[in-house]
Amino acid sequence: MILWSAMGADDSLPDDVVTLKAMLRAERAARLAAEAEAQARTLLIEKLKLTIKKLRHEQFGQSCERGVLLDQLELQLADLEENAAHAETTAETAAADKITVPSFERRMPARRPLPEHLPRERIVYPVPATCPCCGGSRLRKIGEDVTETLELVPRQWKVIQHVREKLVCRACEAITQPPAPSHPIARGRAGPKLLAHVLFGKYGLHLPLNRQSDVYQREGIDLDVSTLADWCLRSNPDASGRCDPEPRLRSRAHPRG
Repeated sequence: MILWSAMGADDSLPDDVVTLKAMLRAERAARLAAEAEAQARTLLIEKLKLTIKKLRHEQFGQSCERGVLLDQLELQLADLEENAAHAETTAETAAADKITVPSFERRMPARRPLPEHLPRERIVYPVPATCPCCGGSRLRKIGEDVTETLELVPRQWKVIQHVREKLVCRACEAITQPPAPSHPIARGRAGPKLLAHVLFGKYGLHLPLNRQSDVYQREGIDLDVSTLADWCLRSNPDASGRCDPEPRLRSRAHPRG
């Protein structure tokens, strides 16, 4: 079978019968030698296994000498088993016929479309006024290619001024003014969106107030941890403790005796 595979790979076979017989005899001799070598290797492996098994169960000689002998035999056995496996793999590879693997076309992974609810901003690139091929100016639009990229707009801080104009009556000189708007925290400077953001960051995202203070400071807004903790406490409608400040601040405010 090995010779037939080798001959099948090489079409230039001699037409002389004597030469073909010589090739067959050489192939047979090589095969017999390989089988004999494999059989001898197998017998040696079994013999080493039996010797190692006896050394492990029988008590003779010094323990250190027995350990060294066992290590040497196990190393020799591992080398023989590795050589036998390598020879078997080589023989199977040489005897196996050539397998043709059909080619396939790799498909590009399909991209999911970007969310439709997000606002779109169109950036239209200027087109040439004349044809780059002939220089003509009679250009007509036949379509467009749109490539979408996802972008993030950083948050912006702003100060909302609640203006209440004062009016005076020229007849009776009485002063009138619209009532003050209601705030989430009495006499507080935090708007409802900012307060909701702080509370959600602490109790929804488990972001400590000191880290939130550091983030705000890097954005140019100075909000102390004590201020944020006061907002959390004052935004709690009851005394259930759900809006407790940081444990570190609690321990400082109420030190243990």
